[in-house]
Amino acid sequence: MAKRVTKGLMKDTHVSPFERIKRTNEAGNEYWSSRDFAVVLDYSDYRNFEQVLGKARMACFNSGQRVDDHFVDITEMIEIGKGGRREVKTVLLSRYACYLVVQNADPGKEIVALGQTYFAVQTRRQELAEEALEEDRRLLLREEMRRHNTKLADAAKDAGVVEPKDYAIFQNHGYMGLYGGMNAQAIHRHKGLKKSQHILDHMGSTELAANLFRATQTEEKLRRERVTGKAKANQTHREVGAKVRQTIKELGGTMPEELPVAESIKTIETKKQQKFITKK
Repeated sequence: MAKRVTKGLMKDTHVSPFERIKRTNEAGNEYWSSRDFAVVLDYSDYRNFEQVLGKARMACFNSGQRVDDHFVDITEMIEIGKGGRREVKTVLLSRYACYLVVQNADPGKEIVALGQTYFAVQTRRQELAEEALEEDRRLLLREEMRRHNTKLADAAKDAGVVEPKDYAIFQNHGYMGLYGGMNAQAIHRHKGLKKSQHILDHMGSTELAANLFRATQTEEKLRRERVTGKAKANQTHREVGAKVRQTIKELGGTMPEELPVAESIKTIETKKQQKFITKK
C-alpha cells in the first residue's frame, strides 16, 4: 500500500511528493504529518518509522533547537475499514523536522535521497529568507534607536544632564540596569567587540528591541515625572533598564549580554545600497 501511494505521488513531476502532503494550519504555518511522511518514504510499518523519528528528535536536540517547536505529538482518529475508526499517535513536523527525518531515514530508498535534496534546498531557502527578514528588522530598529536616543538625550538634558561626560554616565546607567551591572565598556569586553565598534551596530533585532524599549520608556518617565538632577536621571535610567531585564527574565528570554554579536549594521546598509544601485 505504501509503495502504491509513493509511486502515485512520484508520477507528477511538477510537484514534489513532499509538497503534495504538506499541510497548512489556520495561522498559515506549514507542517507535515508523520503518518503521511512515513507513507511517502515507503515505510510500510510505522513502528520502523518511529525509530527514524527518535533519531531526528535527538539530532534536533543536539543542534540546540527546541524539540517541541519542531515535533508536536498529537492523537488523531483514522479509518480502519468498514466504517471503523481508532486512535493513533501522530507527530506534526516542521520543515526543519522533515529535513532531520530524511537525514536519518534509510539511505537505500530512492525517495529518501530525493527528500534529502528537497528539504536541504528548501531549508536553505527558508534560512536565506529569515536572514533577509532579520536584516530588515535590524535596519528598522537601529534607525528607531538613533531617533529615540536623540529624544532621550533631550529629555536627559531637560533633567540636568548637560555635559557629554555626564551623558555618557547617564547612558551607562541604562546599560547597567539592562545588562545586569555591565556598563558599555564591560559589554564590549564580554561580547569581544573592539573599541571602534559601536555596541548598537552589532546587536540582533531582539537585543535592539530591548534597548529601544529601555530608551523610549526612560524618556517618557523622565518627562512624565519631571525628573530633575543628574543623580535622579541616572537612577531613573538604571531602574527602567533593570525593569526591562526583569521582564525578559520572567518571559524566559535570553539575557541581552548572552545574545550573539551580529554582523555590523553598516555592512548590511552597504549591501542594501549596492542592491538598490544594481536594480537601477
